[in-house]
Amino acid sequence: MTEMSKKKVLIITYYWPPAGGPGVQRWLKFVKYLPDFGIEPIVYCPENPNYPIMDKSLVNEIPNTITILKQPINEPYGLASLFSKGGSKKISSGVIPKAKKQSLIEKTMLYVRGNYFIPDARKNWVKPSVSFLSDYIKKHQIETIVTTGPPHSLHLIGLQLKAALGVKWLADFRDPWTTIGYHKDLKLTAASKAKHLHLEQNVLNSADEIIVTSNHTKNEFQTKTSQPISVITNGYDFHSVRVEGKDEKFTLSHIGSLLSERNPVVLWETLSELIEENSAFSEAFKLQLIGVVSDDVIESIHQNGLKDHINVVGYVSHDEALRFQMKSQLLLLIEIDSEDTKAIIPGKIFEYLISETPILAIGPKDSDVEQIIKSTNTGTYFNYHQKVELKTQLLSYFEAFQNKTLKVNAIGLQPYSRKALTEKLAGLLKHV
Repeated sequence: MTEMSKKKVLIITYYWPPAGGPGVQRWLKFVKYLPDFGIEPIVYCPENPNYPIMDKSLVNEIPNTITILKQPINEPYGLASLFSKGGSKKISSGVIPKAKKQSLIEKTMLYVRGNYFIPDARKNWVKPSVSFLSDYIKKHQIETIVTTGPPHSLHLIGLQLKAALGVKWLADFRDPWTTIGYHKDLKLTAASKAKHLHLEQNVLNSADEIIVTSNHTKNEFQTKTSQPISVITNGYDFHSVRVEGKDEKFTLSHIGSLLSERNPVVLWETLSELIEENSAFSEAFKLQLIGVVSDDVIESIHQNGLKDHINVVGYVSHDEALRFQMKSQLLLLIEIDSEDTKAIIPGKIFEYLISETPILAIGPKDSDVEQIIKSTNTGTYFNYHQKVELKTQLLSYFEAFQNKTLKVNAIGLQPYSRKALTEKLAGLLKHV
């Protein structure tokens, strides 16, 4: 297909390199492969965003052939940081302290964030974006747009452009909206909750196509709208990162954020028992946390006697995260134990799948993550009430480590490749 015959699609996103974290990966990879399937992506993103995590290495992955549009954004986190720089950064990155440990400033910030910035703190970008993009869409004869959230305020840009110009609109939900776990922490009034539900309903009923990342979210949205809904998960991309071998220690590594509520005390207790009962395990074991970690999680780990066995690395570049995945003996995947989180599929799981490292996952029963791990034969999954089974499996992994037989035999990974997923997306974009 020639360049002239490719269909132009405008993609409206908040997260774009040099932003770090999983939010940027999805559309960076789609944009990379869409031209292979007859789509010319045009990216619209903020000119001066307040990204809580940065990874400048991702800039190198942006195709140099695509058009990128940028407009200024006015965000409240700069003002909030005048009162509490640390609290502002934590809240903007999703690390919300437990209610009993929140300072007065943090409580106030959460209340203001929840009730004065609906649906989120990027709402002030909607009006200027609609004005700018309306002219651009008409001038360049663009017929199809995509909005991706969170932040879900970006869907309001799509909602208004759809109403004003009649463009075809795909709304991509990387996470649910009103049922996302942190909504309970935002101290929403009844009126604010109702406003969120109203906006969500308008978006779901107005978009020509809705894209979600999990079957649970699809099932939820099907109770709220009759518009077509497609599941396109996140995925893995091929990379050139290589390591010379696995760690000499029996390393259990978690890549990504560990928020206050994502705190698997059952795992810390189990590891503590194994260290106490098994001297060989105690000598070999190392828990590695790579990414933003809540103070509550660190405190819980220390309380269970694991202080001498923990290595808190902090945030690293994407390539460095891949190295940790490939060198570790086991990869840890944690999700909050609640009905709301069954729909959450962390983006890192797909890179875990191709790391040739077994996954140890703990989360709610019957989640989408559990189905993926079992169907791909890439590890084991436990709920929070399976302490005995968890302990037995950890011992089994350790014995395999001692015998140098700890490995994974993955199956059925190809459907999760970024290129295969982009082909599915391109099909929707061409026929919407």
